[in-house]
Amino acid sequence: MTEPNSQLRAVRLGLLFSQDDLARAVRDAGVRAGEPNGCTKRHIQRWESGAVVSPRPVYARALQAVTGLPIEALGFQVTNIRVSNDGRGGHDLSPSSAGVDSPQPGPAPEPRFQGAYSGVWLSRYEYFSSGRDDTFTQCHYVVILQHGNRLSCRSLPGSADSALSLDLEADRNIVTGTWSEQTSSEGYYQGARYHGAIQLLIEPTGRRMSGKWVGFGKQFDVNTGPWELVFQTGVTDKATLDKYNRVPE
Repeated sequence: MTEPNSQLRAVRLGLLFSQDDLARAVRDAGVRAGEPNGCTKRHIQRWESGAVVSPRPVYARALQAVTGLPIEALGFQVTNIRVSNDGRGGHDLSPSSAGVDSPQPGPAPEPRFQGAYSGVWLSRYEYFSSGRDDTFTQCHYVVILQHGNRLSCRSLPGSADSALSLDLEADRNIVTGTWSEQTSSEGYYQGARYHGAIQLLIEPTGRRMSGKWVGFGKQFDVNTGPWELVFQTGVTDKATLDKYNRVPE
């Protein structure tokens, strides 16, 4: 039995909106943002009944525009990625864990992964350098181009002294794929190329993805760490790309 979403209902009544009024306002907000949606009274009823734990990104963004409130304040769930502060950005599996039963995955999230994710994003990941015995953060401005459920991501050359690429596939609000980074020949890693896998969860608004990377190290080991992508703009013309073709602050 689902719990009713009393927060959304309270906000709707506070705005003096009927369910039809709120559906109409969500549709209008989508048109103004260039992301038309088909919100109906039935959508509002399902959200308020608790049958949907979080609306799809295109609806979530429109709801935020109408109410002026973050999606979690409207009674919906927001995925938070928890990363332990163990000095390496994540937990590595050791050989002794082989053969131990792993936890069974929970049910897949309800929101469908739909929306326009093309644009400029800020990529940020953490890694532990065994040679320097310290944790570092690497940032790039990247351009994502979306084709169906495929996301192609390439860094802007002026945003870092390394070249980053990601090839991702979206399934509902889960993004899975591979990453590759060509380091600078003049930097600490002397032009070495690193690559691995990545999995991210996308927030209901569709404007932040966060999760973990996995990749090999220099000492014949496999490392992990946190990675996030934060939306900057959906505009990808030359003037905008020139604006972001710099080292992130």
